Amino acid sequence: MGKEKPSYTQNRELSWLRFNQRVLEEARDESVPLLERMKFVSIFTSNLDEFFMIRVGSLYDMASVDNKKIDPKSGMTPKEQLKAIYEAVAPLYKERDKTYTEIKKQLSAYGITSMDIKDLEPPEKKYLKKYFKEQILPVLSPQIVDVNHPFPHLMNKEIYVVANLKLENRSMMGIVPIPAFVSKIVYMPGHDVRYVRIEKVILEYMELIFGQYQVSDKNYICVTRNADVSPDDEAYADNDDFRYVMKETLHKRRKMAVVRLEVATPLGKEMEKYFSEKFRITQECIFRTKVPMRLDYIFSVIDKVPDSMKRPLTDETFTPQPSASLAEGSVMAQVKKRDILLSYPYESMEPFLQLIREASVDPDVMTIKITIYRLAKKTRLVEYLCAAAENGKEVTVLIELRARFDEQNNIEWSERMEEAGCRVIYGFEGYKVHSKICLITYRSRNEIKYITQIGTGNYNEKTAKMYTDFSLMTADQSIGEDAAIFFKNMAIGNLHGVYQHLIVSPTSLKQKVLLLMDEEIEKGSEGRILMKMNSVTDIDFIRKAAEASRAGVKIDLIVRGICCILPGIPGETENLTVTSIVGRYLEHPRVFVFGTGEEQKIYIGSADMMTRNTEKRVEVACPIYDPGIKKRLVRYLRIMMADNVKAREMTGNGTYRKKKGGARAICAQETFMKEAMNAKRPVQMEKKKSILARLREVVPLRKRR
Repeated sequence: MGKEKPSYTQNRELSWLRFNQRVLEEARDESVPLLERMKFVSIFTSNLDEFFMIRVGSLYDMASVDNKKIDPKSGMTPKEQLKAIYEAVAPLYKERDKTYTEIKKQLSAYGITSMDIKDLEPPEKKYLKKYFKEQILPVLSPQIVDVNHPFPHLMNKEIYVVANLKLENRSMMGIVPIPAFVSKIVYMPGHDVRYVRIEKVILEYMELIFGQYQVSDKNYICVTRNADVSPDDEAYADNDDFRYVMKETLHKRRKMAVVRLEVATPLGKEMEKYFSEKFRITQECIFRTKVPMRLDYIFSVIDKVPDSMKRPLTDETFTPQPSASLAEGSVMAQVKKRDILLSYPYESMEPFLQLIREASVDPDVMTIKITIYRLAKKTRLVEYLCAAAENGKEVTVLIELRARFDEQNNIEWSERMEEAGCRVIYGFEGYKVHSKICLITYRSRNEIKYITQIGTGNYNEKTAKMYTDFSLMTADQSIGEDAAIFFKNMAIGNLHGVYQHLIVSPTSLKQKVLLLMDEEIEKGSEGRILMKMNSVTDIDFIRKAAEASRAGVKIDLIVRGICCILPGIPGETENLTVTSIVGRYLEHPRVFVFGTGEEQKIYIGSADMMTRNTEKRVEVACPIYDPGIKKRLVRYLRIMMADNVKAREMTGNGTYRKKKGGARAICAQETFMKEAMNAKRPVQMEKKKSILARLREVVPLRKRR
């Protein structure tokens, strides 16, 4: 290696692996209920899957095209990065296997057991064999691989049961795909939640499947394929229908190169050589896992656990609360009077949905415009937008079909909205539209007025209960005018719009952030920067943060995931801290705070300080002008910084340690849940007043009698 790089930066991929390691730490935390710990093992696993598909996949592409390209933050070539990744992942597999085994053992005491077939009682084995013959065997599609039968294409992240087969003097490979429409687990009869995974069942009865063959070296495997497909390479300009391009892209993704092979038991030398040649991979790409290769079934297992048994094993149920900022009645009427900030999942997304529902039938509303990146599988938002179009409103939806792994869902919703009369437009060639902005235009006394919503997270009713995010609803006319210009620019393909209040990438967002940082640098030790986001990779931002630190500016970064800047490096980042919080909810807001006191400037928005967000995506951040909301956001960030339960602080070598200090334990997410539940709401106060008012009216009448 030995290439020049700043002393205060680290490789993004290794930083991400350290983030995922913190997810695994939650699975190991004995203060977390057992089934929640198992969820964290599942999240760690799916995170790692996506990491291999996208990040490792893109490095494979880079290595094959230009292996001399140097990562400026670590000085490594693509091949050197891949080597470092495989070395870092190997111990994580062992850590995950150990964690899963411990949790599984403890769950058995509660009657929740993932069974091995050898542990079943004879009647249970008989039941399982009957189930296999009647429900599984008829729908299997086994195949052999020999001279006349070529090796099949194995689908990404699908599990296949394999074995060596022998018939007389001929040897061959037997492969059994697990059907997509068969349940991934078989529950055993009885009151307890005891089950056998489908791949174990098929493995057990391979002799029945390949009746005339001698079966040996039984195993099950799973390949991970490169999924880093860019639709910009797909003759984009030659296709009028971008949906068609995306469908072709999804088809291509299923055929991409293998970047990882997972096996249930160690492969023999011959089989390892066989798969290495077939998939064109090296030994370091093969990982043995004792954990199920797909753990998503665990959520259905949790659903099957009786409530009485589930209570000590899961987090106490929390329901997003009504907003403390809103009374009952029209949301639109209240937003016209003052800015409203919603904090998910502590507060419900319902007021925003109600706003759209009200707008869909309000005779004064003329247009509704919105950018959509990810939607839930079931979403009322789309129904309200469709209703608005059917009610004669002009509804424009800019939907991003390239939202990774949600492409198919977004294609289907775009078709549904078009059918209802919505005007559906797509993003730009080379630029994803990742902003979260909605604009309602209405007429008031012959004036054009606006209500604008800006969010830090997606318009996804499911994740709004699982991710922390902010949603600002404002009738500020100047912000609305900027939003109207933004949507006009999006409609005509103009990425270089000029805005007075909103800051928009790829043209002004990074530039404005750097300018605001310069203002703090001028203040020297009186300067203050506090920012919360998901990732930090943008080298311009990183250099500016180091410059600010050298100038004496106090900088606190709350970064959930990747963070390529190292804190505490002598002479460089001594005034900079990095805090990461991994807890019950996925931390997702982007909040930027510059300065203190009356001159303090605060923005919320959709962008992380990543080069892809600042230069290759359309992102929007909005200034906060309401003094009460400003105070609320600063208090929120201070509580995050004070967390000493779920928070970790980064050290100068990129590793993390638990935050210490404070006379009492502070868990930010628990604090916000309690505050949301205990908040006094305007509706309650109004009800009490109305009852008192009625009493005052009744008493004088009685006196008159």
